[in-house]
Amino acid sequence: MAVFAWQDIVEFTPLLAEGAVVTVEVFAGALVVATMLGLLWALMRVSGIPLLSGFAKGLINIIRGIPILVQLFYIYFVLPELGIELNAMQAGIFGLGFAYSCYMAEVFRGGIEAIDPGQSEAAKSLGMSRVKTMVRVVLPQAFKVSLPPYGNTCIMLIKDTSQASIITVAELTFQSKLIASSTFKNAEVFTLVTVFYLALCLPLIFVVGRLEKRMGRR
Repeated sequence: MAVFAWQDIVEFTPLLAEGAVVTVEVFAGALVVATMLGLLWALMRVSGIPLLSGFAKGLINIIRGIPILVQLFYIYFVLPELGIELNAMQAGIFGLGFAYSCYMAEVFRGGIEAIDPGQSEAAKSLGMSRVKTMVRVVLPQAFKVSLPPYGNTCIMLIKDTSQASIITVAELTFQSKLIASSTFKNAEVFTLVTVFYLALCLPLIFVVGRLEKRMGRR
């Protein structure tokens, strides 16, 4: 039985590793989109401009209320009917990134609002504009405060890349389903998949834990 298991590992690992590489690519692309858009939504929320703040708040609430799978279906199947063509990889990255930008926005907004308002007032008294105060004083400190929840959101994003398999992105979960359906070795395949996901997530979990301890000491 042990020999049989090792044969499965040797046979399945290279194929699953290819899927893991795609998983990392989807994660990296989606993380960039989520971070950039999330920061934009957060800045709009705290801008003090009712139109921008209301738009960002409404968008965040709407997107968080729609399952990610539905958003991926909409981007991959509906947008082409509107003239916007995206391949599966592009749709997976943009769909996950856009969905997670709303969670990132709340992470960044929490970090910004955690900064003592007195620091902004002091910066303004020195002649800094609102934009300079945000860039030079508030955001650097807000990023430090936001790092632990940002890391936790990244862990969630890595695991949710598996949802991109539903639109045929050949990531780890998609590859595992193909192998399992052709070999009928479900236990072996999905045990290996579990190990792969743990290998991807555990380093981030460790880093997030260290950040939380460091922020707690501060």
